[in-house]
Amino acid sequence: MFLQIGLVLAAVAAFIVFIIIIALLASSIKVIPEYQRAVRFRLGRITGLLGPGLVFIVPIIDSIIRYDLRIEVVDVPQQKALTKDNVEVTIDAAVYLRVIDPLKVAVTVKNHVPAVATFAAATLRDVVGMVDLDTLLTHREEIAKKIADIVDEHVTPWGVKVTGVAIRDIRLPESLVRAMASQAEAERLRRAKITIASAEYEASKIYLEAADTYAKNPVAVQLRQIDALLEMAREHNLIIVTPSSLEFVALPAALARSMQNRQGQTDQQQGQ
Repeated sequence: MFLQIGLVLAAVAAFIVFIIIIALLASSIKVIPEYQRAVRFRLGRITGLLGPGLVFIVPIIDSIIRYDLRIEVVDVPQQKALTKDNVEVTIDAAVYLRVIDPLKVAVTVKNHVPAVATFAAATLRDVVGMVDLDTLLTHREEIAKKIADIVDEHVTPWGVKVTGVAIRDIRLPESLVRAMASQAEAERLRRAKITIASAEYEASKIYLEAADTYAKNPVAVQLRQIDALLEMAREHNLIIVTPSSLEFVALPAALARSMQNRQGQTDQQQGQ
């Protein structure tokens, strides 16, 4: 009986040892994707960089920290900043970064993503404070590049590369938006008035030239009157019969009376 109990205990112990060995083997085998690298620590000290592919570590003694080498998009919290001309704006931006040296990141910065976002927010406020509102609105890409260069210079010793900064939105105070809209409308009205005045000036010059031509050449006046009669007849569907000895001065008056009579007949028909 004692022999059977011993055999059972030995079997249970062997099973437990087998399970422990399987668990240790499973924890010692890691698969690192192509876009990741792992920093290995052995008893607290860095021993190297692992990956990509299948890697082995010593259970309990070794530990690893994985880093993604792909570009990450980090949202910068909305920042309120004052421009050089004391206009308060709210800016929404994003930072594009990637890890280029996992070993430096592991021993330099604890959480590199929020660290970069915090520094980018501070840099954004500083850069916005050095430009006026018009420059901020019209040179957004140049300002974003300047912010990216400053942030990249600061975080490169961490093993992180900032590839770009995007200013996604710039919100202005409501009162300033209304003032800018009024200014734009006034500018459009000014341009419209200038255009109309220029057109009238050019037209007056043409009228003066035409008057000089008509004064020097009476035949031109008669031809212009004929053109006017033809246009009126075509527009109102009239048939004009004129004698060969037509006096051009009296003809427009007769034509006007004919048009008035025709309009009166049309009104009477509509009234009936």
